[in-house]
Amino acid sequence: MKWYKGLYMGDEARKAKYKILGRVVKKRLSFDTYLITLPSNPSNILDVYSANVLLQTHFKEKKVLKDIYVVGIAKGRMEALELVRDIIDEVYHNTGGFDISGYLKFGNKR
Repeated sequence: MKWYKGLYMGDEARKAKYKILGRVVKKRLSFDTYLITLPSNPSNILDVYSANVLLQTHFKEKKVLKDIYVVGIAKGRMEALELVRDIIDEVYHNTGGFDISGYLKFGNKR
């Protein structure tokens, strides 16, 4: 799993930033925490996962984890959706498009 250097955070997530990041990285149960990632499907703009989804067996494979690019964290689903909206608004305002990966300089998911 790769993390965006300028990680977007919701207001509630920012208050407990280190606690949230520690729980996600250590793969511990995390109540009401959501990760915003670059899309796994080219038809999507962004993906939103509950941090607990990463505890599933499928995500224990290194080849799956290496393709996850976390760009934001939020506390609560509503905050996650608001954060997605803010990211999309910022990208569209600055580029006139929706190439979030390009805007964040993630390249072609290397």
